[in-house]
Formats: sequence, structure tokens, C-alpha cells
Amino acid sequence: MEIIVREIKHAVLITITERLDGSTSPEVEHVIASLQNQGRYKLVIDVSRVDYISSAGYRVLLSAQRNSKRHEHGEVILVGVPESIRQTLDISGFTDYFKIYNELSAVPDLEG
Repeated sequence: MEIIVREIKHAVLITITERLDGSTSPEVEHVIASLQNQGRYKLVIDVSRVDYISSAGYRVLLSAQRNSKRHEHGEVILVGVPESIRQTLDISGFTDYFKIYNELSAVPDLEG
């Protein structure tokens, strides 16, 4: 797994590759917590190169969303969600908790 963090205007882009599961989710959780501890609460997470998310991974994303939403303008946005992961998000009801976009350029307010 690889985690790439990049500043974009008004948000932080976190790109995750391969799997977000029980063995990799603590690292993702640490990166997100570190950003939130720095006052960065608008997070865009690109999962277009993720092929699997376990329940541990979903818990990390949900926890990040809850922490971000406690702050003004804070939120976690998911980008590039593969169809198989989107189906799991739908079934679990998690699509109600996240804004989901097919690509980064579709996310509003990142450049303005």
C-alpha cells in the first residue's frame, strides 16, 4: 500500500493504493489523525487505485468523517470509488455519510 498526501487549495488530497484492510488501516488512520491534529479537516481521499476495503478500512473512513464534520467546513470526500467498493458503500449505508465524485476535477470548491 502507498499513501500520498498532497496539499490542494482548500483541502488535502490523500491518495491510497491497493488495499485498505486490517493490516494497512492503522497507517491510514495515523495519516488522517495527523492531518486533523494540524487543523486540516477537509480531506479528499482518492481510492481509484484501491481494490479492496475491509470493515476496518470503512471504520477508519467513517471515523475520519465524524472527526472532520465536527469542524466548520470539515468533511471527507471520496473520489474515484471503484464499482465494487461503491456497491459495498451502498449496501452498508455509508453513501449517506460521504460525498462521492468520479474524479477530482468534479469536486466543487477546491479551486475557489
